[in-house]
Amino acid sequence: QVHLVESGGGLVQPGGSLRLSCAASGMIFSIATMGWYRQAPGKERELVAGITGGGTTNYADSVKGRFTISRDNAKNRMYLQMNSLKPEDTAVYYCNIYPRPFGSWGQGTQVTVSS
Repeated sequence: QVHLVESGGGLVQPGGSLRLSCAASGMIFSIATMGWYRQAPGKERELVAGITGGGTTNYADSVKGRFTISRDNAKNRMYLQMNSLKPEDTAVYYCNIYPRPFGSWGQGTQVTVSS
């Protein structure tokens, strides 16, 4: 079974930074295109960034210039460096394959940006 575990979230002030981590198992991670998704209360889950096995990236317009997605295939790990955080970034963040995620999602990690 595919297992995805997110970590690294927390409470941060506007303008602050966080680094999220995704640990993957049960899949051939090195050839999988991966993505970070987020879901705020009352809103649909949305893609924030994607990365191919070879390192090609794409970002939602709302996070371009502030977030950086990366991966370490030797460790089956994916990361999201989030800088200049805004209150509107507050959400539960999930990792999954992209653009067609698995039906099962991890528990996610909560990011709260507040003064």
